[in-house]
Order: sequence, then structure tokens, then C-alpha cells
Amino acid sequence: TNFLGFIETCQRARWERKRSRTAKELLETEHKYLEQLDLVVTFFVTILKAKGTLKPAVLDTIFGPLESIYSASLVLSLHLERGNLGPGLENFCQNLELYGHYAENLEQANKTLKEQLRKKKSFRRFKKLQETRPQFQGRKLEDLLPLPLQRLHQCNIYSIVITSEYAAIISEAVKSISEVSRWVQDTVRKRENSLQLLRVQKLLKGQKTQVLTPGRWYIREGWLLVVPSKGEELKRRMFFLFSDIFIATKPCHPLHPLNSNKLACQAVYPLHQCVVDKVFGHTQSQGGLLSLSFPHKTLLLMSSEQQDINDWYQSLTAAVR
Repeated sequence: TNFLGFIETCQRARWERKRSRTAKELLETEHKYLEQLDLVVTFFVTILKAKGTLKPAVLDTIFGPLESIYSASLVLSLHLERGNLGPGLENFCQNLELYGHYAENLEQANKTLKEQLRKKKSFRRFKKLQETRPQFQGRKLEDLLPLPLQRLHQCNIYSIVITSEYAAIISEAVKSISEVSRWVQDTVRKRENSLQLLRVQKLLKGQKTQVLTPGRWYIREGWLLVVPSKGEELKRRMFFLFSDIFIATKPCHPLHPLNSNKLACQAVYPLHQCVVDKVFGHTQSQGGLLSLSFPHKTLLLMSSEQQDINDWYQSLTAAVR
């Protein structure tokens, strides 16, 4: 009994040390985060409101609920300084939706920021002047705007340990932070996917092939050699793989006045009708050959790189599945 009591005491001591380290690290990183966020609130939001350089609606689009996010983190920091981790996180969780809305607005915020910098000389000069302040240490406004989303991710990966007094609060807080963090990550992922779809759309000559389709996800792209059915030479083509289609393209003529840097779409293959097979390249050979079978067409695609053909095979089979 004494031995078990000794073990339990040691475990409690380790638990307390872990809790203390976590709380200390959370406070230190929160202070650093607040210092950086304060640069945006003090030197941009507050001054811009006072000067009237930007219209209120434009200001709201660029910075969104940043001031409210800053205030919520400031309250959390005060709780952490007093050792009130449980109540601090409970109060913080009441403001978590702000982060989700901030993430959803970030793409439009960056777009509006670029537009205002292009249109308004006074705003360009103001931004440059603020960023040259020593407090910014060379950082740009664009570097600081994603801070709330980065901080939420940091909070999500913390393993928060606390005494049983706040166990239920902590558990609920971790759950809430994880849910909002997934919301934010999903929003960021969708935005990155939209940018990829738009980039590919701009690469293609003309508007006949519609890449920008709701629900479509970009997967990968790359050059592959097409093996012809008859005794012709191999053709090097650029392929784009999406969640529902596989696009084959070829470069436009380099001397074309408008499309020299673009790609001409040769074919669009629906993946739900595709069967993927690795013809060779199963062992550590030089490259490999893939067979993509469609109802009215079979594509033989080759690469001299073993890893490249393996990656394409995995991506294609996953997309078809």
C-alpha cells in the first residue's frame, strides 16, 4: 500500500510539473502573439480609423474582427498571468467563432488590401511608413494578417494539463478549439484549392475547358510521355489530375503572339470511367509505364523516373477510388 501510494505521489508530481510547464509555455507564446497582433491593431487599424484614409467598409473587409480577436486574447493572457487557466480558456472559447469568420474572410481581405494599395497612393505611403518602424523588424502587414489562424493552430496542438478542479472546462475548451481549428483549416484548404483551379484555368488556352467547377479538387500535375498505339515517336505532354477528371495538354507554339506560354487542352477524361494499371515499374527499375483504360480510349503513359511513376500511380488510383 505504501509503495502504491509512493507511485501515485510521483505520478501526481509529474502531472503537476507537466501542467506547470504547459501553462508557462502557453503564457509565453501568448505574450509573443499579442505583441505581434498589437502592431496591426495599434499602427494600422487604430490610426487608419482616426485618419479616415480608408472607408469604414474597406477597413472592415481588410481587418475583419481583428480587434475583437486581440481583446479576447488579451483577456486570456491576463487569466494566464494569474494562473486561472480554466476560466481563461472558458472565456476564450466564447470568442472562437471570430477565428472561423476571420479565416473565411482572409482571401477577400488580401484581395481588398492589394486593390487599395494599387488605387490609393496615400495608403501605399502610410503602409510603407508603418512597416519601417523598428517594432516591425522587417515584417510586412501581409505577414501579420494570418497570425490569428497560426495561433489557433498552436493552441490546438497544445496538450493542456490542469488540476481536476478545471478538468471539465479544459476538456470542453480543447474540444471547442479543435472544432474551430478544423473549420479554419478546411477554409484555408478550400481557398488554396480555388487558387490552384484558377491557376490551371489561366494556363489553358481559351475557355472551352472549364476547370473552375464547384466540388472539384486539384491533386497534381506533371509531364509524362504518351506511348502511341502505332509505331510513332513518344509525345511529351502535360497532365493535370483533379478529383473527377484527368486533362491532357500540349504546349502552344512558342511564337504564338497570345498563347506562347499557355497549354492547349487535347482531351478531358472522366475518372469514374477509368481503370488504372501499372504495366511495368513494380520493381526498382528505371521508370515505368501506366495504362489508363477508358470506354473508348486507352492511354499508355511513361516516365523515366521510378518515383514519378509511383507517385502518379498512387494519385490516380486514389482519385479513381
